[in-house]
Formats: sequence, C-alpha cells, structure tokens
Amino acid sequence: MSSAGTTPTQYQLFIDGAWTDPAGGEWFDTVEPYSGEIWARIPRGKAADADRAIRAAHAAFTAGPWPALTATQRATLLRKLAGLIEDNADHLGRVEQRDNGKLITEVRGQVLNIAQWFYYYAGLADKVGGDVIPVNKPGVINYTRFEPLGVVVAITPWNSPLSLTAWKMAPALAAGNTIVIKPSEHASASILELARLAEQAGIPKGVVNVVTGFGAEVGDPLVRHPLTRKIAFTGGNAGGQKVSEAAASDFKRVTLELGGKSPNIVFDDADQDQAVKGVIAGIFAAAGQTCMAGSRLLLQDSIHDAFVERLVALTREAHIGDPSLPETQLGPIATRQQWDHVMRMINVAKDEGARCVLGGHALQGEGYGQGQFVAPTIFTDVNNQMAIARQEVFGPVLSVIRFKDEDEALQLANDTEFGLAAAVWTQDLRRAMHCVEKIQAGTVWVNNYRSTSFASPFGGYKRSGTGREGGVDAIKEYMQVKSVWITPSPRRDNPFVLG
Repeated sequence: MSSAGTTPTQYQLFIDGAWTDPAGGEWFDTVEPYSGEIWARIPRGKAADADRAIRAAHAAFTAGPWPALTATQRATLLRKLAGLIEDNADHLGRVEQRDNGKLITEVRGQVLNIAQWFYYYAGLADKVGGDVIPVNKPGVINYTRFEPLGVVVAITPWNSPLSLTAWKMAPALAAGNTIVIKPSEHASASILELARLAEQAGIPKGVVNVVTGFGAEVGDPLVRHPLTRKIAFTGGNAGGQKVSEAAASDFKRVTLELGGKSPNIVFDDADQDQAVKGVIAGIFAAAGQTCMAGSRLLLQDSIHDAFVERLVALTREAHIGDPSLPETQLGPIATRQQWDHVMRMINVAKDEGARCVLGGHALQGEGYGQGQFVAPTIFTDVNNQMAIARQEVFGPVLSVIRFKDEDEALQLANDTEFGLAAAVWTQDLRRAMHCVEKIQAGTVWVNNYRSTSFASPFGGYKRSGTGREGGVDAIKEYMQVKSVWITPSPRRDNPFVLG
C-alpha cells in the first residue's frame, strides 16, 4: 500500500486461481477521498476478461474439485477463510478506508463482522435439506433436494465493498456455487485483498474470481454471459433496472438490493434522548452513504420544535475530518461525483422552500483534506412531494416532515417508490405493532436503527429490490429445488393414462 510520495500499488485481476494482467493492458487510478492522493492502480477489465472469468468459474463448478466436495468440506474452507479475515482485519480495514473514505473505526468493526458471515454460512452449508413429501400417490416416494445454481456474478458498490461482497459470497459458496465478483470501480482494492485470502484459505482455483473495471466494459458482459446463472447486485435503481432487464433475456436468477428513502418515525411518547441518537445514527453514520439511511424524519407535531432543537444541538458536536483518525465521527463523501450530487440536491431543497436549520454547505480548508466534505445538513418545512423527500441523496442530509397522528405518519411513510427500511420510536406496544404491520418496507426497527445480522434477512419492497440477503433465506436464493419421484416397484396397468 502506498503512502504520500510512494509509488501506488498496482493490482491484478484474479481469475482461475491466478493473478493476471487485464487483457487490454490498462489500469486506472483509485484516489483516496480524504487526501486526493492516487494510492493504487486498478486493472481495467474488458469483455475478454469477463469471459475468461465466467468460463473459469463454470469449469470449477462442473469439473473441478469444488463439486466433488461435500457441503461439510466446503464449510471447512469457509471457516478457514473467516479466520484469515479475522487475522487480517486491520489490513483489510485500512485498505477499504483509503479506498472509500469510511471511518476506520467503522470499517474495522465491519471487517470483523464479515468474518462472522462466513462462519455463519459455513455452519449452514450442510444443514439445508429437502423434505420427504407425503404425496397422494400409492407406492411412490417423493422428496426434494436443494442444488446450487452454477456461476454467480456479484456486483457490489463503493460504500461498503467488503460487507456487501460477503453478504453474497458467503451464502453463494456455502450453497456450492462458484462466483465472479465485480466491485465498483471506485472501491475495488479491498475485494482484491479478499480474493488473496480466499486463495490462502485453499479454496480451489476458479471458485472465486475478481474482475475489476467499469460497468459497460466488464459488468454488462458478466451479466449477459450465457454461462452466468445468477446475479446478485447492490447499487442504485438505474443500475439495478439495467441488470434486471439484461438478466431477463435468458431467465437468470436475480437478487437486487437497491435504494431507499427510509422513514424514521418519532411519536410524541418516544424516549426523546434515545430517539435523537437513533435519528443521528440513521442518517449521519457513514456520512449518509448507506442504502438504509433514515433520510426522512417524520416528527409528530407536538414535539417537532423541541426535538429539532435537540437534534441540531447534538449534531453540531460531531467531530468531522480525517477518517483514519479514531476520534472522527463523520468523514468525506466517497467520490467527487457523489459530492457534486449531494450539493446539487441541497441546492434543490433550498430552491423548493425547505428551511435549512443546520449545514447546507461544503466543508473545506484545514482539516478537510481535498475538501470532499458536506456539513451534516438538516432541513425542516419539508413536504413529502419535494425532491429532497423523494429522491435518494446518499449523503448526510436529513429531511424533517411533520405529521399529526398515526394514520398520517403511515400515509407519509408509505408514500414513496422505495421500501427498504423504516423505524418507529414509541413506548406504545399497540402502536408499534400496528406500524410494523402497515409499513411497506423489508426491515422495520422499533426503538433502534441500523441493526442487522447475518442471521436475519435483509432486502426491500417496491423499487428497493428483490430477494433477500442474510439468514437461511439468503442461502436458498443461491439454490434451486429439485423434486424427485421414485417408484420402488413400478407397475402401470394403462400407459395411456396419466397418474
């Protein structure tokens, strides 16, 4: 890894168990969001590299040692990989922190958590069984078995590359598939480092492959390849729609985890201290660059003004700056393109009449590196039809919307094309359970925000995606069911009659 004044690290593609240069002989720079330093060079893969990786994964699935392993033997390799991730947590965290500007304290915790994903799916690998079905046919035995799909293509974004790759890679491998990973061109290095650990763990060649580059040049060929059987994609809605449409041409399986405009609903009977902290965690953690960000704060009229005052006061205390320092609480926006988008959305909100009560500007100067920062921003006087309330900002920007009663809160919460997550803050159990039932979202938190686990499914309603990641549901997303009918003593009197 390079530091100021040193030569950037030049990475290679990982295909069929070998580190190899891209077919076109091209690399592109990856820039540290805080300093602006070019610290690594990433291979610019093309269609030829995509084809080579898919064919290697297909060969490993059909003819290599991988399909000969039992589920228990696959689990042993996954556990070894999990241990290597734990042993290399500091290195992986530092690489990802330099690549996307996340807080080093958060990234280290995430790396240790992804090790748990591999441990969990290692434990689940040999426990997914079919059923013997008591069918209504005499003298016939019917049972089901779960089988892997084949080659999986995983496409991951820049905000949490390691975590969102593990969410796909762990269940896909546990199920017996092989995988080709295409990370975001803005944050590829940590995934190449993860591939190095998979190699060290003894996972057979061709089972894990990483092809880096740009979407049109390498991502699209991976999705459209005739040997690809499943695509797992996390990213924006436009990209997800393109993946879904391309996959539909030959009926590939698809899991999509897309955008959100998640409502964080605070009722007047909520524990105000905890709710304020939950709202801050929901929108300002990771500088708002998470799909599950609680970007719409729905506040009951009776507590609106006092709650906003407390929220603004506590947010002002945030330590903003260098994400590599342990005391930093809010870091930079990961890419200049995303920074431009966030600033543009802030200006649109002001033009539409939202009142900016905190932030609303860029942060530049000493302590802010190259200046790719946005001050934590809070808008009040927002109505649910404004762009700031309907479009995903993916930055540290909160829209505060008033509501009168429970019915209006639910109407506002569901008045969105998204349905990824939501939260309810109340001490009324009846109200909490009613809201859980009526909110149209794949995850609903009550009196907390951002809790996730490898043991629990995560995914969206509506335009927030399809399928689930996490838990038993996820491993079945990477498997298909076969129904087997056995007649121990075949006997058919009339072959022309079905039965």
